[in-house]
Amino acid sequence: MSVEYAPKGLIGLLTPQANTTVEPEMAIMTPPGYAFVNARLMSDKPTIEARLVDYFATLSGQLRQFANAPIGTALVATSGMSYLSGVEAEARILAEVSAKAGIPVFTSAIASVDMVRALGAKRIALVSPYPETLNVESRKYWSAHGFTITAETGAFKDEGQFHPIYSLFGGEALKALDELPANAGFEAVLMLGTGMPTLEPIRRRPYVHGAPVISCMLATAWRTTRALDKGALTRESALAWIENPKWGARLDELKAVL
Repeated sequence: MSVEYAPKGLIGLLTPQANTTVEPEMAIMTPPGYAFVNARLMSDKPTIEARLVDYFATLSGQLRQFANAPIGTALVATSGMSYLSGVEAEARILAEVSAKAGIPVFTSAIASVDMVRALGAKRIALVSPYPETLNVESRKYWSAHGFTITAETGAFKDEGQFHPIYSLFGGEALKALDELPANAGFEAVLMLGTGMPTLEPIRRRPYVHGAPVISCMLATAWRTTRALDKGALTRESALAWIENPKWGARLDELKAVL
């Protein structure tokens, strides 16, 4: 079943409650023929870490916000909850909610794992928006998936207008990207999180020291459209998204009027 603006498929997107980046970046990247509907992950827990854990604990109920909308896949647009839950728990929970919903359900972290693997990369560099407490869990997660982290830079700032990650700007992410060392031997660069703006950095630096640059949000858009059209997770498809002139042109047009 399709709807007017999504003849190729409709994506159900679950976004953390205060995140201001997911929907704008998905709107820029989503190709014609696909569309997404968004719902908010809600939690009244007092800390970022506690909210991330709560999102996973309540995921099945959160998906009910889509009711009977004809979504063909769903994606939980946060990676932090994956780090805190761990690889095994994440796989189990996603299998359970996918079976219950009758559609494939991913996290942005799993989408990123799939995209890095599609690129054939095993040695990766990380650009992180997180405080060190979450960086520790992030490193454990990527290592558990078999990746070797050879370099890492950070864009985290303690102060923010309303949130230390969601109030970051693309220029700050680009600065962290440019700080990656040239001799670290990484085969891909992964810009972490869904709250840090990453499209402008990728647009300006699709490759750093010869390695392709992706982000959790770029992987989110790539993986969900691949799920809907049942396309192969190939290096060619991943590189096409990194170098994509169409979303790049839409970003340039938006920047021109801001």
